[in-house]
Amino acid sequence: MIRIGVIGTNWITERFLEGAKHVADLSLTAVYSRTEEKAKEFAGKYGVSTIFTNLEEMAASDTIDAVYIASPNSHHCRQAVLFLQAKKHVLCEKPMASNAAEVKQMIEAAQQNGVLLMEAMKSTIMPNFRSVQENIAKIGEVRRFTASFCQYSSRYDAYKQGTVLNAFNPEFSSGSLMDLGIYVLYPLVVLFGKPNKVQATGTMLESGVDGQGSILLSYDDMEAVVMYSKITQSDQPTEIQGELGSILIQKISGPVAASIQYRDGTAENITVPQDMPSMYYEAEEFVGLIKQGKMESDINSFSHSLSTMEIMDEARRQIGIVFPADRS
Repeated sequence: MIRIGVIGTNWITERFLEGAKHVADLSLTAVYSRTEEKAKEFAGKYGVSTIFTNLEEMAASDTIDAVYIASPNSHHCRQAVLFLQAKKHVLCEKPMASNAAEVKQMIEAAQQNGVLLMEAMKSTIMPNFRSVQENIAKIGEVRRFTASFCQYSSRYDAYKQGTVLNAFNPEFSSGSLMDLGIYVLYPLVVLFGKPNKVQATGTMLESGVDGQGSILLSYDDMEAVVMYSKITQSDQPTEIQGELGSILIQKISGPVAASIQYRDGTAENITVPQDMPSMYYEAEEFVGLIKQGKMESDINSFSHSLSTMEIMDEARRQIGIVFPADRS
């Protein structure tokens, strides 16, 4: 049984635990929050008796084998390294860190201590994404990838009223590219690797983060266009265009369906059953890797996480987004 602790008592942690409860060899044994009251309240919901308000104590504790980190982006690196050095396996919410330098630090800590580090990017582990990977050869030479993840943030209303919450605060390494753009970039990197050239534009908000943006990515024989936004809404599918046809993916942030539209007018449904909560698959992958004694996932691998972050660093450089974490 893998005993896991959680850092962060927000909705994403609840969503993760909803999926994780279906993983046979995973058990929630500890909860961290900055306040004892919050930690007790959250732990009580899940029948957990061990709580922490001190991360060093949690890392040193023998009540956990692994930790799931769902704190603000700017805290990921420091917290992950602390637990990796304590020889605890780490599943870290996306984006894994504030920048590529931090990702490298985290990878180094995992390798030095012989423990698993994995970015909690759920979409690339889900069955329908795997189905896309298995069927992509059917569309012939791929020429274009277009993906969009535009989801109006409920916190934007507060922002417009003058309250800058974490989601729009550069102190927390947040913004549209970091929080949503990664969902369109990570699958691209898993499928096609790192591009040769990145051209980015974005709409900056007064707080110092981007509200929306788009990136053109060039490869030897294909190009990709990705769009993301926290200030508009869109339900546009993702399309992978090949010379023989196109693959359409519904909801790139957590693929629910996929189909092929062939050039001759025929269509093929390549959707596969996904009967578990969306975050079950990443929890299952994480536990499976620990049991196999592996230090990284083949899918959400170190190189995929690092390449994605390097693209985001370059996009931020072009748009002019600077985080306090970049200066440290």
